[in-house]
Amino acid sequence: MNKFLRIILFGALGLLLLCIAVVGISALNNRNLPTHSQVTDHLSDMEKARLAEAIHLRQTLGEKVWPGWGLQDIPIIVYNEEYAFLLGYPNPPAGWEKMPQGELRGGAWEAVPKDSFEGQIYYRQRLANPEITPENFTVRVGERWVATMETKEYMEVDFYTQFRKQVPSFFQPIFPYRQVWGLLMGPTETYIGGLEHETFHAFQGNEVPSRLAEAENVTRWESQYPWDSPALDKDWQPELDVLVRAVRAQSNEETEDLARQFLALRDKRRTIAGLNQDLMDYERQREWLEGLAKYAELSIGRLAGSTPDYKFLPALSGDPGFKEYSTSERYWSGQIDEVRRTGGREGEIRFYYSGMAQAVLLDRLLPDWKEKIFAPEVTLEDLLRQAVGQP
Repeated sequence: MNKFLRIILFGALGLLLLCIAVVGISALNNRNLPTHSQVTDHLSDMEKARLAEAIHLRQTLGEKVWPGWGLQDIPIIVYNEEYAFLLGYPNPPAGWEKMPQGELRGGAWEAVPKDSFEGQIYYRQRLANPEITPENFTVRVGERWVATMETKEYMEVDFYTQFRKQVPSFFQPIFPYRQVWGLLMGPTETYIGGLEHETFHAFQGNEVPSRLAEAENVTRWESQYPWDSPALDKDWQPELDVLVRAVRAQSNEETEDLARQFLALRDKRRTIAGLNQDLMDYERQREWLEGLAKYAELSIGRLAGSTPDYKFLPALSGDPGFKEYSTSERYWSGQIDEVRRTGGREGEIRFYYSGMAQAVLLDRLLPDWKEKIFAPEVTLEDLLRQAVGQP
């Protein structure tokens, strides 16, 4: 008995010491968390490498994901806490327009002194107000649609700043911020995928600006959507579960059967929740806008990992977070599993994933669906019903 007690005592003591060590390491690690981008007045070589790879990836494989997307010349704005930078747009007019409102923001662009991107001049402007940025979406500069996103370095800095505010004060010094960031962001390919996501929004703007505006304007119904309803969350879950099963099905017959089940559960959920036409349209429009962009983002990364002759740009080899697309299939599978986990989350992230999953089903059940989805008022759900023979 005494030997047994000593084993328990030493085990507990060892566990306590391990916990103290982990807490100490986390506290020390947090002292070095970045609070500001190292370079703000121009783009670092590594930021340029990530941007160049995103452009190269879309131009090389984009046509296999979505006809027309890879061929379009889409400028990019990236920004940090002090400057916005515009690439791929010679002699740009001043400012940018927030879309679809058309609000002109910012000022004149200036050539970045003594620097270039891919041998070409790129531009910058100082952000006069840190609350007024190009955001992560698409804007218009002059007559051109431009993809917009934070630099990767600033995205990480901003994450630490914002996340720290959500952590209880007593826990802030020891919370494992870097580990959480690593879990959420993963390898550099995730950031590149985010850039592709935003270029797809610019593509939507180029192709069907009225539809993009419509899909953005339905956010006026967001405050009326019953996010706080436990019953609605409960009914969303089986719908999403069946959707994932349909994506993972091994045959077209099984996929089609599960797609019918998904649509039936969706109709039932909406009836029980008493959603009116505006709120149902809100779901469909956000799936069209964000679900398609999520589909493009994930599809092109997966394709890079499964295309033996795809050559990423050598400059990206210097990024320790870049995995050469070797984890793309695992990431794809994890994102499909993520569809299930969005059911109980507040906010429209579930529409990113439910829309993306429906697009994956349409690849299998209605191969020409991409020729139809940009037509007025056509939604992913409409085409899925058509694919399974439902009115």
